[in-house]
Amino acid sequence: MTRVGVAATASYLPDRWLTAAEIGEASGIPEQVLVEKFGLRGKHIAAADEHVSDLAVAAGERLLAEYGVEPASIDVVMYFGSMWKDYPVWQAAPWIAHRLGCANAYAIEYDNVSCGTPVALRIARDLLVAEPELRTVLAVAACRESYLLDYRNERSRFMFNFGDGAAAALLVADGGANELLGSHGITDGSLSLQVKVPSGGSVDPEGPHRWLDVADPAAMKERLDEVSLPNFVAVAERALERSGAGLADVSYLCGIHMKRSMHDALVATLGVDPARTHYLDDTGHMSGVDPLLVLDRAARAGELQDGDLVLLLAAGTGYTWAASVVRWGPVR
Repeated sequence: MTRVGVAATASYLPDRWLTAAEIGEASGIPEQVLVEKFGLRGKHIAAADEHVSDLAVAAGERLLAEYGVEPASIDVVMYFGSMWKDYPVWQAAPWIAHRLGCANAYAIEYDNVSCGTPVALRIARDLLVAEPELRTVLAVAACRESYLLDYRNERSRFMFNFGDGAAAALLVADGGANELLGSHGITDGSLSLQVKVPSGGSVDPEGPHRWLDVADPAAMKERLDEVSLPNFVAVAERALERSGAGLADVSYLCGIHMKRSMHDALVATLGVDPARTHYLDDTGHMSGVDPLLVLDRAARAGELQDGDLVLLLAAGTGYTWAASVVRWGPVR
């Protein structure tokens, strides 16, 4: 049986940092509320000429350079970040692979929303297990959705934490370290029309509404209050079960940025030591990037020890909850 390891990670954040005070000025939400309730001290904002492909390439280049990986050795380049990219109908993965020098890579696209990281790891693992001739997958994600926000629109205020950034991971067949184990996902399609950019698609191709919006915030909140925490727990438990483990075995949580109260409730419900996670109050939420950024930060800070069971957990509008599990350290 092929074992798949997370051999390397890297991340990239744009230079500009928008403070909570600046977000407060634009939105009318007091800075204290943004910091304490939204859990947002600030977030990174891409430059006007810095697009999703640029962010993804920056993270990919950092990974290849830091770990001494020859670009031509990459078998697959997978883009799994925000679906709002440089152009409205376009694949980013081939352009990213070309710019990284991955001349022998098969480029595939898994553009998604905030559930991105756990699902991308699941897909990459399945691909490497199913096709033995493939040995490496470079998975890259980026988000530039700060540019999709209208701070005057109160219906979309829960998304005012959206920021910009990118992350990358190298998945290796029989790599010998940081084994990628089980995954699981749950989808509630009843919420699929709640969060969207209303105009620009075939339903309303010429409409003016080109920013993220929420159709019915009260109905969405009511449904999420009912199912979100139980679904987070359910996907975590199932992914851990598929890994031969349980919640009590989780050593580190890599999640998405969410409001502080929900984060604290999730950590408590999962039974994770609050010191064994990382809250992204300096970046906000970056679509599918968050859990991989947390993993990269934890690895670089020396917070992960051999044998640690790492839970990568996310949820995205649609609505899908997803989890993947990594056993840190040498494969046993």
